Amino acid sequence: MSTITDLKYLKTVLETALLTAGEPLSVPMLKRLFTEDVKAALINEMLDEIQRDWRGRGGVELVRLASGWRFRARAEFNPYLARLNPEKPPRYSRAVMETLAIIAYKQPVTRGDIEAIRGVSVSSSVMQSLNDRGWIEVIGHKDVPGRPGLYATTRKFLDDLGLNSLRDLPPLAELGTLVVPQADEPPLDLVEQAERADDEAARAYAADTDTEQESYV
Repeated sequence: MSTITDLKYLKTVLETALLTAGEPLSVPMLKRLFTEDVKAALINEMLDEIQRDWRGRGGVELVRLASGWRFRARAEFNPYLARLNPEKPPRYSRAVMETLAIIAYKQPVTRGDIEAIRGVSVSSSVMQSLNDRGWIEVIGHKDVPGRPGLYATTRKFLDDLGLNSLRDLPPLAELGTLVVPQADEPPLDLVEQAERADDEAARAYAADTDTEQESYV
């Protein structure tokens, strides 16, 4: 049976792969399901149909994240599912949270930029925590003496927050509710610093990142 001529079957194959996958699947990965040359445009069309089919149906939904498509539980069912796996999520210090927020909303930034906004030095352990989590990476070097690394967030960071692109980032004050800080630390408070900082570079980088993400499709 040809998956190209039988679109219903092609759609079923895609749906099955997404339902059984343990991670987001990009369109190039989904193309590898077929021996025939299935066009990306057709796969995207089928994915849109599957997403519509599952909208409002049961407790799961198909979403597009930064690194691909995946099924996930609808938000209202997460409290029930959490009882099956009661492990507490990782908690991070105020320093880690502030550093992550600066990188997320002002990227690309150097370590010196982060220290200038926070008003204190950034320890290596803070940067290592974010790097180990897979949330930040060095994407280049600033053309100044010493050529410091330019930090930006990763697709994994967006995936873990359930986002498709940087443009989907929530208002700055809400970031701390998505990535839970330590309970005994004061709440994330970077709004004033962020408002004073120049964010033109961040918006330009977000637009460039969106364009780059689309090129993978």
